[in-house]
Formats: sequence, structure tokens, C-alpha cells
Amino acid sequence: MDYTELLKLYYIDKSLHQAEYERRLNAPDTVKLRFRVKGNQAFFVQNAEISGIVHQILRTDKSISLLSSKLPEVAHDQFRKRCLIDEIILTNKIEGVYSTRREIASILADLESAVKGRTARKRFQGLVNQYFMLKSKKHKPLTSCEDLRRLYDELVSAEVIEENPDNAPDGRLFRKDSVSVHTITEREIHRGSYPESAIYSELEAALEFLNNENIEFLYRVSVFHYLLGYIHPFYDGNGRLGRFIISDLLSQELSPLLSYRISGTIMENISSYYNAFKTCNDKHNLGDLTPFLAMLLNMIKTACLHLEESLHNGSTRLTRYEEGIKSLPGGLGDRTAGVYHILIQAGLFSESGISTRELEALLNNSYTTIKKELDFINGLGLLIRNKVGREFHYSIDLERLDSMLP
Repeated sequence: MDYTELLKLYYIDKSLHQAEYERRLNAPDTVKLRFRVKGNQAFFVQNAEISGIVHQILRTDKSISLLSSKLPEVAHDQFRKRCLIDEIILTNKIEGVYSTRREIASILADLESAVKGRTARKRFQGLVNQYFMLKSKKHKPLTSCEDLRRLYDELVSAEVIEENPDNAPDGRLFRKDSVSVHTITEREIHRGSYPESAIYSELEAALEFLNNENIEFLYRVSVFHYLLGYIHPFYDGNGRLGRFIISDLLSQELSPLLSYRISGTIMENISSYYNAFKTCNDKHNLGDLTPFLAMLLNMIKTACLHLEESLHNGSTRLTRYEEGIKSLPGGLGDRTAGVYHILIQAGLFSESGISTRELEALLNNSYTTIKKELDFINGLGLLIRNKVGREFHYSIDLERLDSMLP
């Protein structure tokens, strides 16, 4: 972006630094917040490039919605679950928390088969459940500090306390002691707001901004993410909480699939992500949040473009494979063709396949009938079988399929 950070201008020319600050702060397209960063009023500039990024996000989102609407129901559902697992793995990884695809998939399988609560609580169950619920668009508005604490408890508090009991919130809602963010070499790069009374007042101002519908939605989402990171209301789990809030908010206004692509994009651009925080936290940047806003909007745009590409490529391959079903052994029979059809979708779009239970429901056939079809396809060397939780999941071997099709 052709927008020089005030932090850089400070070291180039201090008089120019002050003049440019005053010009930006008082520009007609500047949005001022009731929030102070290192003593300076927070603000951002709605310049042409930022407006252009928002326009591209909205345009790409329309394409994503069209592509996803054309996918068969099975493919769409399987792709959503795979993206969900990716998102949870990566939001944990950013915080240095290790989780496996198998354990996340197992929790997801439990939620889908409605066995939640019948077994002992699993690690990351709250996180998976909250992301799982995004598909329903049952958004719980964040309007108060109590709302934020409730979401934290539902999302990550169990894992935070399990990882380190000393990180449990010990204030009335948040933390009562100070906390710092450090580099991997233990150098302090930011100290969160303190005391808890300051956390309250700053969060109230941040939530007021988030819910101000007079400001562009994507600006509010992006800037609120910065403010939450700046305040750092909890000892640990702030990053996972902040990224989930982005996903939750985006799922209300844009394609729900996009809400499962945020952490992956941040992970791919993690240096830019942390550098934008560092720049805007610096006292010499004088509260200008435009660099962070541009960075996060660009990441949302990138997530949109990657999602659009994935859907387009998957749809193209699906069309080719479906046209080739009739040339496969048994492919002229309705029942076998139906099984091929579902297994191909699972092979293209799923994390680990589709369960026998789902196959029975989709094809309206008994387990015995489904098993015969699976055994037949397995005999051709086309079946892939994985165990997820308590069930086996199936998909088709796409490499083997490629070798069999004309």
C-alpha cells in the first residue's frame, strides 16, 4: 500500500512526521475512535486503496456464493467440514498449541452424531463446537464485557487452564495482574492494558466501535481485532478468541465457508500479521491503525481468492468425474452409480470420507445393501477407508480413478 507508516516518517523527518499526522487525523475520510493507543487517539484513514480491497472482497464473495451454491449437498458439507478442521488446527498452531486432525475430526463426528455430553469431555471440544455452530448463523452479538467473557469460557478457557492453571482469569471477568506479549527470545513487545478497570473501559469502547453500523462492516471487524489484541484481556487465549470472532462476524455477512479460512491465511502471512500489530502499538505511530486495517483486509481478500480457486478447481474435477461414472464397472446401475457419485464428492472435498451412517441416509438403503456396494468398489481397488471416532469413513481413490477413466 502506498501509505507510509507514521512510525517510519518519525525516523525520516520529525517535522514531516508531525505535519502528516495532523493531516491524516483531520482528513475528511478519517474515522476517529473513542480509544487511545499509547496515549494517542486511535484513528484510521478510509483511503482509496482500502476501499478497493473491500470492493474486491465483496465481489469475490459473490463468486464464492455462486460456486458453493452449485455444489451438490454432500460436496458442500464435506468441504465445509474439511475447512473447519483446517481452521481449528491452524488457530491452535499460531498460539503454539498442538492438535491433531484426528482428534478434531473425532469431536466433529461426535457433534454430528449428537453424542455430545454422553462421553467425557474431549480436549478442544468447546473450540470445535463454536466453529461447528457457525454454519447455523446463530450469532450471539458481542455488546458487553460479559458477552466476551462468556464466549471465552465457551471457546478456550478449559484448554488454557489445562495448559497452565496459572492462566485462569482471576479478576471479576478478566485478569487482575499485568501481562506482556514476548518474542520467542523472550523480549517484551507489548504490555496489555492494566489494571482490570482499564480493561473494562477499553473493551466497552472497542465493543461500541464494533457495533457502530454507520461504519463499514469489514473496517469494524478488522479494527476490533487489533483493539482486542492491544487490550489483551486474558492471560492466554486472546489470539484464538480474536480469530474466532473474525470468523463468527464474517459468517454473518459473507459466505460461511470464508469463516473457516482466516487462520490459514494468517498462518501463511504470520510475519506481516505480527509486524502490523508491532507498528500500530508503537507510540511513534501516533494511534494510526490504517496499516493494521490494510493488512487484515488484504488477508481476508487473499482468503476469498484462495477459497474461490479451491471451489472452482473442485467443481471442474467433479464434473469430469461424474461424466465418467458410466464408463466405470457397474456405473450404469443406479445404485452403484449413486455410491460412486457420493464417494467421488467425498474424495474431492472431504477430510477423511463419508460415514456408513451418512451413506445409508443419503441413499435410503440398509447397511447390508451399502456394504455390498462398498465391497464391490473395494474389489476394484477404488475404495479408501478411514476410521474417525467410532465410525468408518469412505471415499474414492482419485489417483486410481484417474487411471481408469478415458
